[in-house]
Amino acid sequence: MPIKAILTDIEGTTSAVSFVFDVLFPYARRHLPAFVRAHADEPEVAAQLDATRQDAGEPGASLERTVEILLGWIDADRKATSLKALQGMIWQQGYQAGEIRGHVYPDAVDALRRWKAEGLGLYVYSSGSIQAQKLIFGCSEAGDLTPLFSGYFDTTSGPKREAESYARIAGAIGLPAGEILFLSDVVEELDAARASGLRTCGLARDGGTLEGHRTVASFAEIDPAGA
Repeated sequence: MPIKAILTDIEGTTSAVSFVFDVLFPYARRHLPAFVRAHADEPEVAAQLDATRQDAGEPGASLERTVEILLGWIDADRKATSLKALQGMIWQQGYQAGEIRGHVYPDAVDALRRWKAEGLGLYVYSSGSIQAQKLIFGCSEAGDLTPLFSGYFDTTSGPKREAESYARIAGAIGLPAGEILFLSDVVEELDAARASGLRTCGLARDGGTLEGHRTVASFAEIDPAGA
């Protein structure tokens, strides 16, 4: 069954983990308090703040307490959908101001462009919000890469370590799971994707293997036709 679409993770796969932890997270943490205070009454922000309170089990939390909760989640790298949405809004301001440029490995850029030209559908699945995904590729060091992608998925499709999430994404893409190749640097994600029927390839950019899955160090080593 030939591969017709590629679903890729971002952090550690198309982009350096250090970019997320050394650039994006500190930027969001530094700007979050002022951003929340300035925009708390806007519907989109207010909805995420309410979701944060509910998720934290503190529905009556004050604005300042909600800020504390969010900062704690950033420090703990919690994959909370409301936090990811707020981070995406903050990063958007940073990208638009030219203070941030998205990091994408050159080998990933080359491969994505080649696969697009070959007619493969390209999709993203990351724990970061869809907005954040579009920003990292749209304001990347290599220019605007968003025209390469046909769709984006985040944790609103389900946790990345659960097979049901990948089945849901395959349904949204509209292809049999066996015609989709999933790329990630996390073995538990690859396991979940395989359990739902997707084909898999692991990225280990510093060497090593992701047990149970074909593992490469670069996108240049990936041949969808031979996956």
